[in-house]
Amino acid sequence: MKRALLASLILGLSLVPGAAAPAAEKMSVYVGSYADAKVNGIHHFTLDLETGALTAAGGASGVANPSFVAISPDKKFLYAIGETGGKKGGAVVSFSIDEKSGALTQLSESSSVGNGPCYITADKTGKVVLVANYGGGSVASIPVSADGKLSEAATFVQHTGSSINKGNQAGPHAHSINVSPDNKFALAADLGIDKILVYKLDPAKGTMVANDPPSADLPPGSGPRHFAFHSSGKYVYACGEINSTVNAFTYDADKGVLKHFQALSTLPEPVKGNSTAECQVHPSGKFVYVSNRGHNSVAVFHVDETTGKLTAAGHAPTGGKTPRNFGVDPTGKFLIAANQDSSNVVVFKIDPKTGMPSPAGHEVAVPKPVCVKFLQR
Repeated sequence: MKRALLASLILGLSLVPGAAAPAAEKMSVYVGSYADAKVNGIHHFTLDLETGALTAAGGASGVANPSFVAISPDKKFLYAIGETGGKKGGAVVSFSIDEKSGALTQLSESSSVGNGPCYITADKTGKVVLVANYGGGSVASIPVSADGKLSEAATFVQHTGSSINKGNQAGPHAHSINVSPDNKFALAADLGIDKILVYKLDPAKGTMVANDPPSADLPPGSGPRHFAFHSSGKYVYACGEINSTVNAFTYDADKGVLKHFQALSTLPEPVKGNSTAECQVHPSGKFVYVSNRGHNSVAVFHVDETTGKLTAAGHAPTGGKTPRNFGVDPTGKFLIAANQDSSNVVVFKIDPKTGMPSPAGHEVAVPKPVCVKFLQR
């Protein structure tokens, strides 16, 4: 009787006109872009985790071409590169993140040392950020103080070499850098020399030195761009920008050694001028995604969690032109694609069984979006 009465009261309240429904869980989404320093180049949105709706929540100006961003492990700071050139290198900028609103306040600026920075990540202690300089073909490590302010670079490494595609492999072009799950190593993909280079990382000193062996090779002409670790830590997946492939490696966590064992096309059929851009692993470890610029799609691959081997599973159009980047939210529910040349950011819902993204019915306009990062409190 009491249960029935309680149920009827709850139902009655839910039917009262104007009664507030429980608030849907949300998280912040930050989008880096190509923009003049005078306007917001970093865009802040909130993502509704029930509907996939994106709501504008502000942004930050003051940095020219903040194309790629990263968030500190304690979620207090955001780091951005300023994709510019010159003898002094590009910019690396830190921002504080307001705990309640997610608003950004600029704290400090340092140099990437190398020309044309294109990628930034934070190590798992929050003591150092790592930068890849595409134009200069180099990587750098920059110590970070407890208050989020950046020091000068503690390590700068100039890559050397070339590969078979003389159009964009006449010299090194470092395109991304990430830390291993145990934070012992930093791995850098260099498009110009067809290698993923491995460095021993010392977060306390903010430095890195070449591992032994120092790198792993990809098939000539691959042009490795971005890569991601499998959730098990046993495998690494990298996209070949030039030859439109996804490449699988085994990873020895103790030694920091990669061994290439598979390459698959990211296209259903050849597409002239296509290039890949982003590569990510679903939080479940069941799926790998790679974006195709030209085919304008996200390629989906199923992962054999015993062997790490990939199987092509299909493609999802990104709802725009030139998907420079995308992000899979930490819950694994949504994929958000940044279409650079159509200046739109599109939300997709991920089927948990097949891994296929389908349009969630939400998109926002962002001029020349490049990077998508999530912050979940």
